[in-house]
Formats: sequence, structure tokens, C-alpha cells
Amino acid sequence: MRTLAILPVKRFELAKTRLGEQLGPAQRRRLAQAMVSDVLDALVATGGLDAVVVTNEPAVASLARDLGAAVLADPAEAGQSGAALVGIAHSIHNGYERALLVPGDCPALASADLRVLLDRVSAPPAVTIVADRHGSGTNALLLTPPDAIEPGFGPGSFERHRLRASEAGASWHVEALPALLLDVDTPEDLAALRLALAGRDRATSAVLAEL
Repeated sequence: MRTLAILPVKRFELAKTRLGEQLGPAQRRRLAQAMVSDVLDALVATGGLDAVVVTNEPAVASLARDLGAAVLADPAEAGQSGAALVGIAHSIHNGYERALLVPGDCPALASADLRVLLDRVSAPPAVTIVADRHGSGTNALLLTPPDAIEPGFGPGSFERHRLRASEAGASWHVEALPALLLDVDTPEDLAALRLALAGRDRATSAVLAEL
């Protein structure tokens, strides 16, 4: 199945504000950029997967184009769900059969993890949900077709996505992927990420070592 990975990325000055008491603006920018770089590397290294980045951040747009990913502007900057809808519309217009919505703050992600998701082929309509480490949020969605449900990220999104799948008559499945459990929103998340990336050659590891 032709699959498009959709990566929404906020402008860096808007990113990771909940880390404001621990990290200054310049540090948050460096961390956000490193995490996006690691996620993009995993996406473009995965065969059978195209990628589009939805962003108004010039540094990310430039990096994405250099790596061969498409770039779309985020006209409303209404958050992850709104940016995901921009990517979903692009996927439908270009004939993709599936859309994989992934976050820019899971730098432990690797091609092997993405293959687990891509190898899950379900008759449409189908939704695969990857929960965050708390079990209440959503760190990735695989939608077959791309508009199987409307994404609704944010607090409580795991249950929201499950209900939307049921209401849409779509089959749904929960996939547990350790590399996608670790997104970064709080100081506690940052501490968990340090442990997970210890000894790994990632752009994020280098930044964390300097913070």
C-alpha cells in the first residue's frame, strides 16, 4: 500500500513551552530541532514510505527538502490535529492509500519500528493507534484510508481515537512500540528520554549531553 508519513512541526519558538522552567528558549529550540532531525532520518530511511512535513519553521522545511521529504505550509497553525489534516488532504489528493501520523518529538524512532506499523495491512477502513507511555495520549496513528477518522490529538486522545474509529465503522488495533512511547512534553519526559537514548548516536543525544 502506498503510505505517506505526515510529520507536523511547530515553529520552534512555539515548541516545548512546558519545559520553560528547565530550559531556556535557545535550548528548547536546539532540542526541538534535534528531535525533528532524528525523526526525519528514520522516516526517509524507511523503504516504501514517503514523507511530508507540515510546518512554518524555515529550518525544518530546509532540512526536510534536503532529505527528500515534501514540505507543506501550516496555514492556521492550529496545532497537531490541524496540521495533520493538511497532510491528510495532500495524501488523498496524491492517491495514497494510507497515512501515518507521527510526532516530531520521538527521537528514539527507527526504521525497524516503522516497519512494524507498515507491515500491518488491514482491510479499510482501519485505524492503528500507538499510545504514549501514559496510555492516555496518542503518539502515532496509521489510517487506512487516510481519512478513516479525523485525528484529535491532545489530552485523552487515545480514547478519542478509539471511539472515532468505532463510530466510523473502522477496525482498530493498538500497537505498542517502545520507541514511540517517549514523546517530550514535561521535565519527567525529558529525564526518561535521556535514559532511553543513552549511548545511542542521535542528534538528540548530543544536544541532551550539552544541556
